[in-house]
Amino acid sequence: MGMNIHQLRIFYTVSERGSFSAAAQALHMTQPAVTMQIQGLEDYFGVKLFDRSGKKIMLTDAGEALLPFALRTLELLRETDRAMAEYTQQLSGRLQLGASLTIGEYVLPGILVPFGKAYPEISVTLEVSNTTQIIEEIARNRLSFGLIEAEVSHPDMDIEPVMEDELLLVVPAGHELAGRENVTLEEALRYPFVLREQGSGTRRVMEEQLMAKGYDPKEINTVMELGSTGAVKSTVEAGLGIAMLSPSTLRHEIALGLLSTARIRDASFRRRFYAIRLKSTLLPLPAVTFLAFLRQHGGREQEEAQRAYQGGDVHE
Repeated sequence: MGMNIHQLRIFYTVSERGSFSAAAQALHMTQPAVTMQIQGLEDYFGVKLFDRSGKKIMLTDAGEALLPFALRTLELLRETDRAMAEYTQQLSGRLQLGASLTIGEYVLPGILVPFGKAYPEISVTLEVSNTTQIIEEIARNRLSFGLIEAEVSHPDMDIEPVMEDELLLVVPAGHELAGRENVTLEEALRYPFVLREQGSGTRRVMEEQLMAKGYDPKEINTVMELGSTGAVKSTVEAGLGIAMLSPSTLRHEIALGLLSTARIRDASFRRRFYAIRLKSTLLPLPAVTFLAFLRQHGGREQEEAQRAYQGGDVHE
């Protein structure tokens, strides 16, 4: 019997997870099925790939030699899918993805509409949650991949920047800082802040930049922590505090004159949005196609938002 890609994927997942049962769970297979595929691969090469004598299985020398070739094969398949995605206009299937709150509520709608027109046979299921929860769902194989607002490190996942964004200082109309083109970080920190909840990508980016500038995020005068961007905007509008938010979330409030934005001139709150997925999982073609579309078109949404709010003003 010959070797196949499915066996290499199972081999890679077992080596990564360290057990047949964990690999079976990650691949949505039974443990006997995983064992059978590994045995088939070992029969093909005529060598043992795993040492099963201890409590945790380990790669043999032959397994160590095979591992980089298995990884290169899986990566080549991913590259092949990416290369061919733009030619597959009649693609059909289901796209199941997750997105952190800012991306899911404010950025993706402007991207999913043209994507739906380009690929009308692909149905989209979108789960919107905070960054931490999206990562947990991907780790459990409940989502194909996710789009998140902060760079994270996870041993089982690949992360790739796909768009850029910038957090701006947001104040209510009539505030002392309203109408300012930019302010210093020291000036901004004199005022009470309304923050997103722990686990939010927006909050993580803000706190990382504060620490880089020598400030302890715990010492910020925080009057409220809220679980959605909409709640943060409403609280700022009511005059209870100021916030740091993406301009993508502020279109209507700025247009109506309810909120004003400014850049913090002595700190950079620029950030990237990232696509994240399990290393051991080959993305279905609808997901590969969407990521290719996002790389090509996603930046336009952010560029328009950034141009609209230079210095907190709306430019026609």
